[in-house]
Amino acid sequence: MDVNMSAEDTAFRDEVRAFLAENLTDEMREANHLNGGFFADYEISRRWFLALSQKGWVAPSWPAEYGGCAWTPMQKYIYSTEAAKAGTPHYFALGISMVGPVIMRYATEAQKAHYLPRILSGEDVWCQGYSEPGSGSDLASLQTRAVADGDDYVINGSKIWTSNAHRANHIFCLVRTKDTERRQEGISFLLFPMDCPGITVKPIINIVGEHGFNQVFFDDVRVPQSCRLGAENDGWTVAKYLLEFERGGSAHAATVAASLAQLRNVAAGDALEDPLFAQKIAGVAIKQLAAEFTEHRVIADITRQGRPGPASSFMKVMGSETNQAITELTVEALNYYAAPFQPEARKPGNNVKPIAPEVGVAAVAKYLFLRAASIYSGSNEIQRNIMAKQILGL
Repeated sequence: MDVNMSAEDTAFRDEVRAFLAENLTDEMREANHLNGGFFADYEISRRWFLALSQKGWVAPSWPAEYGGCAWTPMQKYIYSTEAAKAGTPHYFALGISMVGPVIMRYATEAQKAHYLPRILSGEDVWCQGYSEPGSGSDLASLQTRAVADGDDYVINGSKIWTSNAHRANHIFCLVRTKDTERRQEGISFLLFPMDCPGITVKPIINIVGEHGFNQVFFDDVRVPQSCRLGAENDGWTVAKYLLEFERGGSAHAATVAASLAQLRNVAAGDALEDPLFAQKIAGVAIKQLAAEFTEHRVIADITRQGRPGPASSFMKVMGSETNQAITELTVEALNYYAAPFQPEARKPGNNVKPIAPEVGVAAVAKYLFLRAASIYSGSNEIQRNIMAKQILGL
């Protein structure tokens, strides 16, 4: 991938900067700065999503025929870099990043016509029904069951760690439709509304004190079989395709670079005078650069073949481990200022005077949240197995 900018790329960069200057409010920047997890304050970040949707920039990787930007790899790189520098809030959009590409690949024309415009407009907000109690990284062992009854499926079971299920109005869900000797067989991929009778959402509060995760219970939930994506019992094929996009989007090299800049701000002064600590920062800076160039290679692969393939596992491992290392050093640089627990200081619009330096208000929350980064979206051990088998041929 050539990262040198042409005149057209420079003009696009200027257009991005102008759009950010006009539409990114101080409130949105604050929400991003105070964010301790994946997504900033929901209502504030949703306003940013809608601004991008109105501009036609909400789906950078979607083809133009489905309403996407159809940006080149360089344009995606330019936008993500400028957005990270400007401090745009991360918004919850699994429809854009995950289920949308799968619908394009496996859905009927009627399903595409129904779902894709609603995803782009933000009318449909999606959550992911994959993990279950006892079936996390071992996803093929899932037990949530869908039994055919006339033209419907009747679903019973539960899903866990379901991000923003309390806000989503749709779910893409893996269910078992047949018992088979090979566990990956007999699974189907369903799309259905979250307001179906029999669905219960219970919150899971994380160690940071935030409500992002949920457990979702299905009690005789009836959905039409027309909600199925792909063939019955072939949901594993659909799920694997989707996971490429989930894992391929996990590095966010520009965001990692922004985290590194924050680390340097926190460490400015006494911490950087310690040569051992300065050496640690140099080490994560090298990792960040490696993650950035890996992301370039994977984006180029997506451009050539339309999907990231097993190389997305590289991005997942490098992005998660680099982010963990950066947030760990940020907490170390804060020293005793990392100890105070002030969750109210992380709410946008608050009038709380933080005990920690302002630049480090969300540092501990990010550190704690990202301990799970090497587990979710498929643990890094599993990612290394994928790389060993599908890339190295071991």
